[in-house]
Amino acid sequence: MASISASPRSVEEIFKDYTARRSALIRALTYDVDEFYSLCDPEKENLCLYGHPNESWEVTLPAEEVPPELPEPALGINFARDGMKRTDWLSLVAVHSDCWLLSVAFYFGARLNRNERKRLFSMINDLPTVFEVVTGRKPTKDKPGMDSGSKAKNSTKRSIDGQMRSNAKLLDESFGEDEDEHSETLCGSCGGNYNADEFWIGCDICERWFHGKCVKITPARAESIKQYKCPSCSTKRGKQ
Repeated sequence: MASISASPRSVEEIFKDYTARRSALIRALTYDVDEFYSLCDPEKENLCLYGHPNESWEVTLPAEEVPPELPEPALGINFARDGMKRTDWLSLVAVHSDCWLLSVAFYFGARLNRNERKRLFSMINDLPTVFEVVTGRKPTKDKPGMDSGSKAKNSTKRSIDGQMRSNAKLLDESFGEDEDEHSETLCGSCGGNYNADEFWIGCDICERWFHGKCVKITPARAESIKQYKCPSCSTKRGKQ
């Protein structure tokens, strides 16, 4: 069994592990849903859905070690398959998958300090949950200022039709009431806190937010970008 004290991990490494496992679970419950559904035979023993760091997923029996090396996902997801509507069953599996992802991330983060744990959760919370992706629901964390795409007086964000828009006026009107909410936002690159005097830009792929200076994007340049991809997402897409 691996020792957690012998395997210290940074916030960035834990988040990378989280996103890879999350991507695997989302694939199982969306693109590969027919295959996943057929593998969850109620006649079989207790089955679990695993997402692996290499972005692959697996339906298999739970680990035999006691206690297991990592927190285990929900046990026996296959038993309820035929007793529920398909969409309801997939939603239930998605909710349990979110719980498992968080438990694994904070298992790895047991040695992080308070600020590092807060930064890790903020990075995770900036992504839609598996449940939100599977059900097509809009993330409930969206707030008036953030939903409009504003993080600072000159910040920009893509609209639904892919066009850029400036939200300076909107933010000026709502800044007072949303200042406390914005203050909890952390840069996906440096981890720094939100500052009303700085330009921020949001990634259209992972939905994290960044200081413009951290990703070398100016407000003027942002106006000409139809879909912004952060450095991490650009690298990931390039390898596929």
